Amino acid sequence: MGLAWAGTPAEGTFPAENGRIAFAAENPGFQIYTIRADGTGLRRVTHVPGGGASQPDWSGDGTRIAFGRERTDGTSDVIVMDADGSNRHNLTKSGYETQPAFSPDDQHLYFECDCHPQGIFVMRDDGTARRRITTHGFRGEADSDPNTSPDGGTVTFVRHKVDGELQALMAVDRTGDNLRRLVPYRREVAIKHDWAPDGEHIVITINADYPHGRSPNVATIRSDGTGLRQLTHYAGGRQGAFAGSYSPDGRWIVFRVENLKTNVFRLVKMHPDGTHRTRIATLPFAPRGIDWGPRP
Repeated sequence: MGLAWAGTPAEGTFPAENGRIAFAAENPGFQIYTIRADGTGLRRVTHVPGGGASQPDWSGDGTRIAFGRERTDGTSDVIVMDADGSNRHNLTKSGYETQPAFSPDDQHLYFECDCHPQGIFVMRDDGTARRRITTHGFRGEADSDPNTSPDGGTVTFVRHKVDGELQALMAVDRTGDNLRRLVPYRREVAIKHDWAPDGEHIVITINADYPHGRSPNVATIRSDGTGLRQLTHYAGGRQGAFAGSYSPDGRWIVFRVENLKTNVFRLVKMHPDGTHRTRIATLPFAPRGIDWGPRP
């Protein structure tokens, strides 16, 4: 199904005024970029050698961005920097830590750690006071993409049973208790999801890796995992849509549309009910790990 572009209308994401949108792109090597919501002011904010930078996450006050820095030796670091790319701090203690996400109070970061056993951890924003939240149970796979509910009580994450084939959205209390599955493995959830600022819904991508010729599409669920609603309807395995995040005011969802045949990538926004789809920008590279930040 093609995308009908709407005219210009008269993100966890925590409630705030809308600011810039951050994403990672390969150009060459992955780097972090930010852009205004009207498609102007594209700005590269990292110049990381080696494997590059990925999975940006805005702080709740809009002044900092956390991201994973991939090294050529296969390790990864959690980095926090100012929004303009300055004042970078490496918070990593072990060999592989990545995919950071700020807590609602900006005082902690949740992250993926290959810490034997692998799982989701939380630490203070200075890298201290580390604590395990989950323990992954499938050999050779991982828990990834942690996010917190706006009230800070729930941590959601993607659990890989078979990477690229069986990926579920899970939830756990911030204490590490009450593990539950929100979206089943057969839905093949992508490694990027986000809470609505009011805490009532979560945006996800289903069919993330074009399984059996099915196209990826953006969908939402209620915070308890019920009420899955597909918002985009691509089919045929040549085009797809990948969720980014809610806007801080809760009025929009930003996402990527890609065409594998033409290699065209678009940054798009729509209302949470799937209406008023509006192209933000057409890009020469795929925007990944899209996160809409608050205005500082």
